[in-house]
Amino acid sequence: MSLMQVMKRLSGEAAGAVELSEREAFALLSAMLDGGMGELELGAALALLERRPVAVAELLGFGAALAQRCSRLAPPAASGRPVVFGSYHGLRAQPHLLPLVALALQRLGVPVVVHGALDGAGGVAAAYVFRELGILPCASPLIAQSRLEEHKLAFVPAAVLAPGLADLLALKGRLGFGAFIQALARLLPVFAADALLVVGANPVTGSAVLREYLAASGLTGLLLDGVEGEAFADPRRRPRIEYVTPDGCKVLFDAEVAVLKHPVALPAEHDAHTVADWIRRALAGEVPVPLPLVNQIACCLYGAGYTDDMNQAKAIVAVETGSFAAA
Repeated sequence: MSLMQVMKRLSGEAAGAVELSEREAFALLSAMLDGGMGELELGAALALLERRPVAVAELLGFGAALAQRCSRLAPPAASGRPVVFGSYHGLRAQPHLLPLVALALQRLGVPVVVHGALDGAGGVAAAYVFRELGILPCASPLIAQSRLEEHKLAFVPAAVLAPGLADLLALKGRLGFGAFIQALARLLPVFAADALLVVGANPVTGSAVLREYLAASGLTGLLLDGVEGEAFADPRRRPRIEYVTPDGCKVLFDAEVAVLKHPVALPAEHDAHTVADWIRRALAGEVPVPLPLVNQIACCLYGAGYTDDMNQAKAIVAVETGSFAAA
């Protein structure tokens, strides 16, 4: 089937009910990433994909297209699975605490890669907070590999790993939307070998689809409802956190029904400087790390294979963060 036929199917009267095959999805995204479509056709394709949920077969095709166009990193020697976060959304309503999760894992000896956007599009991006913390974006895959080996933490812009993807993300400002391509970007296969992919569910790729996708792709992942799609737990109320492997799904924490009885002391403001300063204080033990984030860090430690016992992971993280309530 030609790309024109695929576009016609997506734009038909029953477009919302049309599901592309894995092969069609692969061909469509390949053309979009490789510059094989004109500007008008590209904008139309993004608009059509934006207005509909993604099916598992489509996500498998899109993922395969991304995998063929992504630079890969190698896990550091003598370590468990590296942990991967995709960060493509600037936050407006809450402080961006993904860097806190990444830095806590780094302290525990877990290699961490955060890939994402450099621009928050009016919100506070993780990149802004990382910069305030002295963690600058890697300019090449070689530099990213070096930082991962030496420091166990690297922030890598999407343009470094997948230039074609970055070009599509850059269209967001011109088109006024971009949820579809942001959702795909969060699934970027950074490592050729086994890794733990931490994914926040969002309106484009809900929990059910992501769960099936991770298992069908042979990936290992942690799945949760993130904060505005970003893959960290809401510090005021823990989401459900699931551990997904090709062998099945295991619920590590159930979602909390109500907000915490005792409000946590979060940053007073949401700007990058204030958030970064609060993260430094949290890592120094001057302010408590919110329990939902302690829980998520324990899940990451378990999912990365540093222990095969979830209770042990909770105990380790509780001691490290000073929050014994997690054990």
